[in-house]
Amino acid sequence: MKLLYPIMGLTLVPLISCDANKEEPKQDSPNIVYVFPDQMRNHAMEFWGEDSFSESVRFKPDPVITPNLNQFARESAVFTNALSNCPLSGPHRGMLFTGMYPQNNGVSLNPNSLRPISSLREDVIAWSDVLSQENYSCGYIGKLHLDFPTPTDPENPGHYVEDKKPVWDTYTPPERRHGFDFWYSYGTFDEHKNPHYWDKDGKKHEPKEWSPKHEADMAIAYLKNDSKQRDPNKPFFLVVGMNPPHSPYRSLDDAMEEDYNLYKDKSKSELLIRPNADTTMAKAASAPYYFANVTGVDREFGRILDALKELGLDENTIVVFSSDHGETMCSQGIQDPKNSVYTESMNVPFLIRYPEKIKPKIVDGLFSTVDIMPTLLGAANLKSKIPSSVQGKDYSDALLLDDSSTKFDDGVLYIRNINGEIDSEGKVVSYFPESRGIKTKNYTLALSINKKTNELADVLFFNDKEDPYQLHKLKLEDYPEQKEILLTQLGVLLKETEDPWYEDKILSDLIPY
Repeated sequence: MKLLYPIMGLTLVPLISCDANKEEPKQDSPNIVYVFPDQMRNHAMEFWGEDSFSESVRFKPDPVITPNLNQFARESAVFTNALSNCPLSGPHRGMLFTGMYPQNNGVSLNPNSLRPISSLREDVIAWSDVLSQENYSCGYIGKLHLDFPTPTDPENPGHYVEDKKPVWDTYTPPERRHGFDFWYSYGTFDEHKNPHYWDKDGKKHEPKEWSPKHEADMAIAYLKNDSKQRDPNKPFFLVVGMNPPHSPYRSLDDAMEEDYNLYKDKSKSELLIRPNADTTMAKAASAPYYFANVTGVDREFGRILDALKELGLDENTIVVFSSDHGETMCSQGIQDPKNSVYTESMNVPFLIRYPEKIKPKIVDGLFSTVDIMPTLLGAANLKSKIPSSVQGKDYSDALLLDDSSTKFDDGVLYIRNINGEIDSEGKVVSYFPESRGIKTKNYTLALSINKKTNELADVLFFNDKEDPYQLHKLKLEDYPEQKEILLTQLGVLLKETEDPWYEDKILSDLIPY
């Protein structure tokens, strides 16, 4: 029997009251700025090569130039083991917004017009819903990629915003913005020097410039509040979703020349220094453009940080830099840059700065996508407002109180879903939970099943402590003690997260549910 999962129509009752007579913000309500470029791996940050950071990781950093992130890292709590549970843009964002796993938040696959089952549910409580109801001004700038595209072009009602099949890009109407009152966004559109955005009134903007620069300009304008983008009497929550260094990365149509010039004369082997990278792949030619975009994103992030400081906002603002998933870039010899259990795909940046409240330090605890929303709310003094629907954990005490007794999870769940059944119109009407796995500090384990038989199809098992680049695939049966520990941990995670594998007892001969 096939295991094909539609999105369940759960009804969530908010625990947050909507009081029309809200009090003015308290002095202890920090602003929050969350910047996350797409497809940037943790290894693509220069500071990992510095003495104060290099001893905390098992890898050498990519040969990138990131001066602003280097300085930001010295002022921040820097996570070594931040992991994207489902390293794919839409599913990550669904978890980021809600603290819920894909089967509960609605975004099981990357949304496009052939996947009506994958879209952020309107009834979920998102981070912005909580903050809006707690008297925050909430702004979103850049890539969203959370909505199932429908014919909602505000300039051409009844039509999609692009003429292609499937449609990926979309306009998000007000009722789907989850508390964001400032809006300058799009669904997904991969022309880095020809971006477009829809504002809160549905007007389309086409700035004709590299998207991270334009988004940084818009973010700085929001911070300055020069056009009354926000209520100056409220704390603000600003999210900036940059597309680069996401593909395409083929030419100067995709990156700024000043950044490309820093890498253009380096050989493939000088750029792709990870020992698991196959420099003979055609994709290896993309490396200088990918790293150029990393450097460009670093510059634009630095401009946002400079604006916060110049405006005197930096002392009471939580700033996070992260990404939705990584980029394999020829590692493991695979074409797919993401959506795999490999470290290059799952391990993402996560740096958080809150002056005087969070001490600069390195955090080696396992921290995953579903933990971000509750941890941010906890850091903003809103522990009591974390919705009961959240499945992630609040680790703010480990940051704010410098609480060394805080116990991080022993393992993090890995998820990979693919298309399930397809109807007569070519629409995907269910998803198939192809792979589940667990990441611990020392091991990676992923089990994949056959779509027709549900039988075990593949096992990826690595000792990351001894083999940090995952060069040697191990046989699970050769390590009986670790096999029992990891499969038991996996079973617990699948049960706790209400995963389809637990509901249908997938591979119950292996996993002790």
